[in-house]
Amino acid sequence: MAAEWRRTTIGSEVTLQRGFDITKKEQRPGKVPVVSSSGISSYHDTYAVPGPGVVLGRKGTLGTVFYLEGNYWPHDTTLWVKDFHGNDPKFAYYFFKSLKLSHLDVGSANPTLNRNHVHPIEVLWPPLPIQRRIAEILGALDDKIEVNRRINRVLEAMAQALYKHWFVDFGPFQDGEFVESAVGLIPKGWRVGSVLEQAELLSGGTPKTSNPDYWGGRILWSSAKDVSQCGESFLLLTERSITPLGFSNSSTKMIDAFSTVVVARGATTGRLVLFGTDMAMNQTCYALRSRAGCHFTLYCQMRHIIEGLVRAAHGSVFNTITTDTFKTSRVLLPPEPILSRFETQINPIFQMILTRQNESRTLAATRDYLLPKLLSGEISVEVAEGVVAQAV
Repeated sequence: MAAEWRRTTIGSEVTLQRGFDITKKEQRPGKVPVVSSSGISSYHDTYAVPGPGVVLGRKGTLGTVFYLEGNYWPHDTTLWVKDFHGNDPKFAYYFFKSLKLSHLDVGSANPTLNRNHVHPIEVLWPPLPIQRRIAEILGALDDKIEVNRRINRVLEAMAQALYKHWFVDFGPFQDGEFVESAVGLIPKGWRVGSVLEQAELLSGGTPKTSNPDYWGGRILWSSAKDVSQCGESFLLLTERSITPLGFSNSSTKMIDAFSTVVVARGATTGRLVLFGTDMAMNQTCYALRSRAGCHFTLYCQMRHIIEGLVRAAHGSVFNTITTDTFKTSRVLLPPEPILSRFETQINPIFQMILTRQNESRTLAATRDYLLPKLLSGEISVEVAEGVVAQAV
């Protein structure tokens, strides 16, 4: 460890302050992010703290860390850095990300983090020049991940626009004959039917949570939470995994890669993703697998019709998407050769998205490996700079 690192306390280097309460009723439309313990929860027209800033989850979700470049409003459920004492804000962000603060829970029913328990913690602290280099090293990885995310959003938008051109506006078929149908004029040879005529519907299950032999294995196990929080086209990792024993002793099923998976119940009903690899799934979701092998076309179609399915689900007693929701759906069913032609066009787009997501996963793994080692002084910034130069 470099001699210039010193032993100090968190409170000597940054001062944490509890956030400010603000109700939804008090908020006015604006561009200032209101940051709660789970991230940006809404926007307001007035800021409470000038950026840049670092915010920690204080209540409910503990130990989450967020970096804000601009002005923001830290919610009452957070702690925010009131004073950086001349330290680099981005370094402070990565420093707090390296800590495991959830063990400092002082709440009872609702987990709570008290700043008075954080301030006295003894830590090793580098001088400002090294702080900045560490922030640049880790920031370069995060920047590349963000670039990939933005490119992927554009690529998916392109695929969805192409789907609309073919199957909503009928662009390539305008010179052909059209016929009347239950959904209006459609190209001759096409028909209207249930989505289940072109897709197999699969459900999942959960191994007994009381049996530790069923959990923590090599089989990825997806839940509604994983799907809802994915935020990208493909789901590649899950919060929990199961063992082969847990798989064989439950009703869960192995769902193939490129299946479209939809949240079927709860507040996030209708959220959907593509599985990026084979994985198991619980009973809060449904998986759809194209019978014609046109998996990305099916995904685009589900993106197009999901709002209608959710509206139908809102009429049910339990506010869920059910098998009947899919059975009674009415969608356009083009002939298989047309589906195959379209799949050929969008397959490269989704393969590019998947490639970038996998690259981002590798970059994130590199960042998470370097983070604690850099912030403990275990490896030098020179070594880390070399690793990152190869990665990006």
